[in-house]
Amino acid sequence: MASILDPPILTKVAKMKERIRWQHPALAARNIDQTRLILDDGRSREREFSFLVIGDSGSGPHTDHHPQRRIAEQMVPHLDDCRFLLHTGDVVYQVGSSEQYPENFIKPYREWLVGGDRPEQIAFDEMLFRFPFLAVPGNHDYYNLPRLYSALVQVTQPIRKLLGFNLNPNVGCRGSGVGDAYARAFLDYLKGLPNDQIATHLDRYYGPWNEHTWGLHYRPSQFTRLPNRYYTFRYGDIDFFALDSSTFNDPALSPQMIADPAYRQHLAAKRAEVLHQQQEVREEALRLQHTDPHAQERLDDLQAKAEQLEEILLDIDKQVHPGPTALVDTEQLLWLRDGLIASWQDKSVRGRILFFHHPPYVTEVTKWAQGQTLAIRQNLRWVLDQVAAAIPDIGTDRPPVNLVLNGHAHCFEYLKTESTGYADSHMNWVVCGGSGLSLRRQRPEGTMLYEPLGANADGKEAFKLVAKSQLYLGLTGHKTERQRPYSFVRIDVTADESPQFIVTPHISERSHQSWQDYALDPLVLS
Repeated sequence: MASILDPPILTKVAKMKERIRWQHPALAARNIDQTRLILDDGRSREREFSFLVIGDSGSGPHTDHHPQRRIAEQMVPHLDDCRFLLHTGDVVYQVGSSEQYPENFIKPYREWLVGGDRPEQIAFDEMLFRFPFLAVPGNHDYYNLPRLYSALVQVTQPIRKLLGFNLNPNVGCRGSGVGDAYARAFLDYLKGLPNDQIATHLDRYYGPWNEHTWGLHYRPSQFTRLPNRYYTFRYGDIDFFALDSSTFNDPALSPQMIADPAYRQHLAAKRAEVLHQQQEVREEALRLQHTDPHAQERLDDLQAKAEQLEEILLDIDKQVHPGPTALVDTEQLLWLRDGLIASWQDKSVRGRILFFHHPPYVTEVTKWAQGQTLAIRQNLRWVLDQVAAAIPDIGTDRPPVNLVLNGHAHCFEYLKTESTGYADSHMNWVVCGGSGLSLRRQRPEGTMLYEPLGANADGKEAFKLVAKSQLYLGLTGHKTERQRPYSFVRIDVTADESPQFIVTPHISERSHQSWQDYALDPLVLS
């Protein structure tokens, strides 16, 4: 029985549109762009500024330590001179449920919230941020929970505890409602307003972005809602584009691959291997001795492994039963294309940053080979190639985007693309997905990422180097020698016309049941 369900892309898109009343007549009458956010803090025109980045954080406390809270505590001093925080998705694990927001979000990030000194009194759908917290949804924020599985988890919990079955599925008793909990927590949930209140709400919280359109005002400590699951905002003459990659991540397999018996056999064998590994995880959890001082941390590792294997199964199932190409969220991709082109045509803009959940380039042990990674990379290239074709200034020395920020992989990583043959060449990619959930290792193949080119003249498969990992921080060591460097990132933007982005990883490392906090040398990107 599957323990989590990933709804179809069309369902995600349709449900999210309903929640924000996409293109409602009252919105159209005011020329409101439901993807435009106006960060109204009185300082958005200052060209020198700093911000924070985290991702994959919403795990809640472990039995004897709390990585998510540790990272939050280390970020608090930076709230004095940083302007906002970007979250790259997977806000609440395991299935984005509303019941998990109090422990897995509100309490860990209480310093961000108005009334955070009394976190138990804050409802997940009434959060008001005193420090801007700008999120995008991750795959876990969309997951649903099969009713039968949920019932079994709840009913068998006392029995499992009595028998010493230590694995505790982090699922609660209901799922996300196809992202409904995320939408209620972060978006301007217009669906919840009576019709006779919509006009007053729009006039109060929306205002002119330019002479043609209105956007949603984000006012810290007053009104802190996001306009949509994907959106854009401008700060310090840098254009930020927030994307919902869970609606363009279905594996883009060719009809030949789908029909190829050898490839389907490969997937079947891979699936059987993952099921076998799941059984091994369950058996090891049963063997753990409560008297072992390292048992709880090992149990955390096993729980993370179980969730990782579940994710791999979902990816395999997406490849075995792929949806039609029409299910890709083309509307969002075209929005990104047109937004980037407009950004380049605006001479006052001096840089562009994308942030979304699934990384197109990553060397974490499970992600590079996933069908979803390939789909994200292909779809992003499709957009960036069109942007480059429309803008003559874009070239090797000036890529279409200065920096891409992702999560999904539970690590910190900085990569640089090579000459890929596409407009994503020579770009900076930062993965910040190690901010709370158990970390993962770098793949044994190492730091170089290759793509297949097809057979060469000798009939052998040829490959092309497309990216190199410059820095990776994830799980290392074995048994009692494991090191877990959880992380957040501070990015300082210079005031130059061609800005530099100074990326500083901040680490809270868990080793030998104790913590060590430190910062790495800054990475200076342009």
